[in-house]
Amino acid sequence: MRAFVNKLRDRQVRWQWLVASVFGTGLLGSAIFLAARYNPRPEEARLQRQVQQLSSQLQQLRQEQSMPAMVLTHYRNSICYIYGVYHVGFPNQRPGLRARISGTGFVVSDGLLATNRHVAEPWYEDPEADALIRRGATPELEKLVAFFPGAPLPVNITPIVLSANTDLAVLRVPQNKQLSPLPLSDSPTPPGDLVTVIGYPMGVAGMVAKSPPAVYDRLAYRHDDIGAANELAALSLIRPSATVGHLGDVVGDKLIYDAPTAHGGSGGPVFNSRGEVIGINAAYMDGFSGGTLGVSVQALQPLIDAAKKKHEPKSNLSQGY
Repeated sequence: MRAFVNKLRDRQVRWQWLVASVFGTGLLGSAIFLAARYNPRPEEARLQRQVQQLSSQLQQLRQEQSMPAMVLTHYRNSICYIYGVYHVGFPNQRPGLRARISGTGFVVSDGLLATNRHVAEPWYEDPEADALIRRGATPELEKLVAFFPGAPLPVNITPIVLSANTDLAVLRVPQNKQLSPLPLSDSPTPPGDLVTVIGYPMGVAGMVAKSPPAVYDRLAYRHDDIGAANELAALSLIRPSATVGHLGDVVGDKLIYDAPTAHGGSGGPVFNSRGEVIGINAAYMDGFSGGTLGVSVQALQPLIDAAKKKHEPKSNLSQGY
């Protein structure tokens, strides 16, 4: 009987040892799996990093592709078409020069509009006007108005601060709660970044060209730009256009990019891939598609600060910034 009991105990011990062995093997296998899962081999770790990088690049690409539509949707109503008439002449004589100006502006603060100096002061760096002014002629703005998308009528705008060093200006515009200031970037943008330029290239002609057929047939051959602009405004057809490119270089406060533009687009905002304004569209070089020029928004901020301190419109004009 005792021998039978001893034999039974041996079997129980062996069975417990077998169970413990199997359980221990399972724990060891789990530990190895977890170690491989959370401490991958160098090759697996490299592949994981590549997947993460590709995912990040894909997300950035999607963001860049949606940027033009996003900035147009969010900021369209705060980007205006500027129309003006000016002359340069001598007292009691017929003006030696009388011309129209088309440009773009955008809201930077309540009641403040940014654009190029050559839009706010159309005779700026104009050789023909300079020749007359050197002979004693006086330049004068006859009209300067802004057409905002969605508004049926234009509003008068007044230059407040003109830069002496860059092609920038800040103007006074009637305050309107529906005109939201555009976000200005507070850091430089590196070359290679995507840019979106919004404005009114070709001015009234550009807007008429993309208008419905009935409107186009009625306005296409008219020479009265202000009349055509008023009709477009009444029909809610004051609509800016967006072009896309890449920032090619940054030299001081000058931006060089390949987003195309034309006359009428001067003064429009230049956005980075995050939807922030990094510059003001200023000029383009004929015959070179990559030669569109803008002025960095960092040069604009001092003008905005100075304009906020101005109160009397007739004493606002300053050229010391």
